[in-house]
Amino acid sequence: MGILDHVIAEGEIIQRFIPQRSPMIMVEKLHMAEGGKTISSLTVKKENIFCKDGLLEEPGLIENIAQTAALGVGFAYSNESKNIPTGYIGAVQKLTVHVLPKVDSVILTEVNVEHEVFNTTLINGKITCNDELIAECTMKIFLDEKK
Repeated sequence: MGILDHVIAEGEIIQRFIPQRSPMIMVEKLHMAEGGKTISSLTVKKENIFCKDGLLEEPGLIENIAQTAALGVGFAYSNESKNIPTGYIGAVQKLTVHVLPKVDSVILTEVNVEHEVFNTTLINGKITCNDELIAECTMKIFLDEKK
């Protein structure tokens, strides 16, 4: 049984953990969220607002990594019965896009928390497709826990 077979949340349940709404939802399934590691997947659809000429473009990949991070935080806060904070991308660094995924492909995104200081989190994100690394970056994310 691979990671794609293990699904913690999907569909409308995902929307409980992230602030984005259609058409901006860039995560489809949550496969893991523990120990600072979150794994999500997304089937690239031609209707995706970040698709052009049959490919998911760079902004979609960045948003997918950011939403995977948000998904992990939202899931953890929900499990602790806390209000889910809104996150804001403060910086994207070391972005490398090796290949743009094609429509109908499934991308697997892994986010690892490297450092947390106050309301700032530094994460590493990587996206694979068919076990091939297609994109990676680091992000600085600010959490707004006021609600």
